[in-house]
Amino acid sequence: MKLKNNAMTDQPIKLTQWSEGSGCGCKIAPAILDQILSQSGSNLQVDSNLLIGNSTKDDAAVYQISEDLAMINTVDFFTPIVDDPFDFGRISAANAISDVYAMGGKPLFANAILSWPVEKLAPELAAKVLEGAKQVCQAAGIELAGGHSIAAKDPIFGLSVNGVIHPRKIKTNRGAKAGDLIFLTKPLGIGVLATALKREKIKDQDYLSLLDTACRLNSIGQVLGNHEEVHAMTDVTGFGLLGHLIEMAEGAELSAKIELDQLPLIEGIQEYIDQFIFPDNTYRNWNAYNTKTKGVKGMELVKLCDPQTSGGLLISVAPENLDWFEKTMKLEKQVFWHVGNFTAKGDFVVEVV
Repeated sequence: MKLKNNAMTDQPIKLTQWSEGSGCGCKIAPAILDQILSQSGSNLQVDSNLLIGNSTKDDAAVYQISEDLAMINTVDFFTPIVDDPFDFGRISAANAISDVYAMGGKPLFANAILSWPVEKLAPELAAKVLEGAKQVCQAAGIELAGGHSIAAKDPIFGLSVNGVIHPRKIKTNRGAKAGDLIFLTKPLGIGVLATALKREKIKDQDYLSLLDTACRLNSIGQVLGNHEEVHAMTDVTGFGLLGHLIEMAEGAELSAKIELDQLPLIEGIQEYIDQFIFPDNTYRNWNAYNTKTKGVKGMELVKLCDPQTSGGLLISVAPENLDWFEKTMKLEKQVFWHVGNFTAKGDFVVEVV
């Protein structure tokens, strides 16, 4: 369906033309973000009930309410990653809800965050964004309860999501142990395809692959949150697979070994990479993490550093629990790939083989 900017033009709306970056590729660079947090004092927390906050690099905040109940809260928003407003809403919602799943929690409800250039983009388009988000919230079994909106020059959308978890079942991104197997639940390449779309180079089938991957809920995280066999989880977003894996390894004071040929890729992305179609922030990610990484050659960095929007879960599982993990994932009809292992701390945080 082609949506118009306003009643004055017959030109179809292309939301991605309203911003420089797109999706989680808009994240502030890791080094700059660390500087902001440290200088603001946001990393310093004194409330003992705040179990997870800015002092770690986890996906959401967790606050203990009682002995057997903790509240999870996250907020996530970005500029358009696709042109269609309904699809933009779907991807944004799946991405935000993922933070609760990545902690092993159960989402309860969400509030919307909407910035819209109301004098240039029709309100009906913003309504489509909300409609898409509501559809994904319903698929997750939660309500889109309310939110906040502003009139601004850039279209931005996201959610603040609240969830719950037992305090002893929280899955942080720093609980991995040496020898653990590393699994990934979605193929890589969302950033590449989003860039191909923005440059008007994407094929129709590849656009459908983008939507299928980015709109898929990481609800398996809620299932795995009930099992101590899973030591750590996080989701792969704007810092790419490499960045989020480094956060996991450093948080656990370990290193990791990744098998490049085992990394799952969305079918067709290599053709775009060969044409140098990938996000500029791929290089930003590489510049942030290359000194901590060994074994990456040439354009291999694109697969490792491609910023994902609503990417999959990275999961750390003890090797003796492999059979249990495989059976659980298959029972839940969840696809997964074994991409590497955590090792004792070495000279490099991540080695690619």
